[in-house]
Amino acid sequence: MQILSLKSVDSTQKYLKELIKKDNIKLPVAVVAKIQTDGIGSRDNSWDGLDGNLFLSFALNVNNLPKDLKIESASIYFSYLLKEILESFSSKVWIKWPNDFYINDKKIGGMITHIVDNKLICGVGLNLVNAPKGFESLDVKISIDEIINKYFKSIENNVSWKQIFSKYKLEFQRNQKFFTHKNNLRISLEDARLEDDGSVVVNGERIYSLR
Repeated sequence: MQILSLKSVDSTQKYLKELIKKDNIKLPVAVVAKIQTDGIGSRDNSWDGLDGNLFLSFALNVNNLPKDLKIESASIYFSYLLKEILESFSSKVWIKWPNDFYINDKKIGGMITHIVDNKLICGVGLNLVNAPKGFESLDVKISIDEIINKYFKSIENNVSWKQIFSKYKLEFQRNQKFFTHKNNLRISLEDARLEDDGSVVVNGERIYSLR
């Protein structure tokens, strides 16, 4: 994984998309910034870029993903891989379906994924040391370099979706008092049923996680 480190950028995801659009970068590649001024969150919301936190985007060729990974569940897959890295440092972080990082009942970050010309682009924002009002920070101290190095080694292992999902589904019940969104509608996860491909069924409707 080639890693481009920036002092400041409006959005690591926008920056990476422009590089790919100009076709002057070889995949896999990642962009990490010390300061992000206009980060992108779920549903095109902004993500506050407070100093000391993790602002990361990376791109992979879809053909190099695990063969059993349904692309609509990429958010779950890559979020869970990062969650395992944080857990290895004794964090109590968990994943709210499909792409949010939580400590207890407070959000500390999230991941969004997009497909652009057969390339998967993942953007990660994580409150490591500073959190806006209403959010929380990670419960352990880890350097950005430690997270990134371990995370990309984990990605390179190309672990199957089946292995990741078998662990993820064990904690899915933690979602019951939370909500997700579809087409800007707030949907309760209280009675959601998790399917093997990572989708959920709510009131008879199947919802996938690609953001």
